Amino acid sequence: MKKKAIFVVSLCIATSLGVSAKEWTLQECINYAVEHNISVKQGELNVRNGELQVEDASHAFLPQVSASSSQSFNFGRGLTSQNTYANRNTQSFSWGASASVPIFSGMRNSRTLEQARLNLRQITWQLEQTRENVTLNVIALYLQVLYAHEVTLTAENQVQLSEFELTRRSELASAGRIAEVEVLEAEAQLAKDRLSLINAQNDYNQTLLDLAQTLRLDTSEGFSVAPIEGVTPKLPDFQNVFNAALDCNSGLKAANAAIDVAEAGIGVAKTGYLPTLSFSAGTGSSYFKLNGVDNPAFRNQMRDNFSTYLGFSLNIPVFDAFNTRNAVRRARVQHLSAQLQADQAKDDLYKAIQQAHMQASGARDKYMTSIVSCDAAKASFDAMVERYNMGSVTSTEYEQSKTNYFSAKVQRIQAHYEYLLRYRILQFYQGYKD
Repeated sequence: MKKKAIFVVSLCIATSLGVSAKEWTLQECINYAVEHNISVKQGELNVRNGELQVEDASHAFLPQVSASSSQSFNFGRGLTSQNTYANRNTQSFSWGASASVPIFSGMRNSRTLEQARLNLRQITWQLEQTRENVTLNVIALYLQVLYAHEVTLTAENQVQLSEFELTRRSELASAGRIAEVEVLEAEAQLAKDRLSLINAQNDYNQTLLDLAQTLRLDTSEGFSVAPIEGVTPKLPDFQNVFNAALDCNSGLKAANAAIDVAEAGIGVAKTGYLPTLSFSAGTGSSYFKLNGVDNPAFRNQMRDNFSTYLGFSLNIPVFDAFNTRNAVRRARVQHLSAQLQADQAKDDLYKAIQQAHMQASGARDKYMTSIVSCDAAKASFDAMVERYNMGSVTSTEYEQSKTNYFSAKVQRIQAHYEYLLRYRILQFYQGYKD
């Protein structure tokens, strides 16, 4: 009754503190982490900047139009038409408008636009790669929380068994059927199991805090995760995983996109060899007034001084001190570098999947073995309990069997979640994001 009252009071306190009972699923954690991760937000800004670069490149085909006007005043001595100096004040006004239209830019504008589009595609894949890295990190932490939680529950069960055994031995000692030293041994074992429980709870709280911080939650108070339905998944074939990764891996796609960007850069550099042609047109007029003499009216001057011009400008590169040649060479070096980086990314992906598959295979074998070991330890402990109740084994043998069973359960839990993690990583390489 006392324990029940304590539980009710604790529940009321937790409710008054606003502790939420909602459990976060793995997909909810992934979605929240991706949405609030700083690296992902920075990647989204990079994508936006790439979109603006595409807009800038497309706007280079548009004409440029400008208008201007000026008003000036001159005071003091000035040169006259008789080549003498005299005190004179003048003022002038002018206005004009001009337009310039690129007719042929040596293919620079079109090639720059194509490069900007390819660069945007590369940045987009880099953003997706960042999201994938965040997702993998959340999956690992999520499974670590579940593992720590199950270990805590197992440790709590051990404490309950030790409490029951202490009560049993205390009653037997009071009846004079066992020595007092066995009660002391039970108390020592209970203290040891409670210490293991505290350590397990601390580990669970730490893993929960790590996951909450990764999600960028303000606090882990009231934060808990939902269990994953426990089934033993079938390990996929290594070659199937690698072939799927070649089609969907964002890091590899970003590396291949970098090759296209570098190749487009060669084309942009080569435009320095080509001539450019542009058309320009303008119009304007002016007004001039000299104080002390009769000046034509403003309207008349603006009409009489009105002028218009049309023109074409052709620029043919003859010798630019090898600037274009060196630019093309640098672009080709960048292209070769991008190809090497893509080859390296493919090799790294192959090695990572190969290692992940080997670890998953080892984790599967470990998990299967731990199941057999745990079942055997449980059967041994059940038999030990019966023999202990009959008085045919000592308390030391009983405690040793209980400890062995506890260790076997912890090893099974650890092997289970390790296999789930390795399996999830392989799934992720295959393109399964949830």
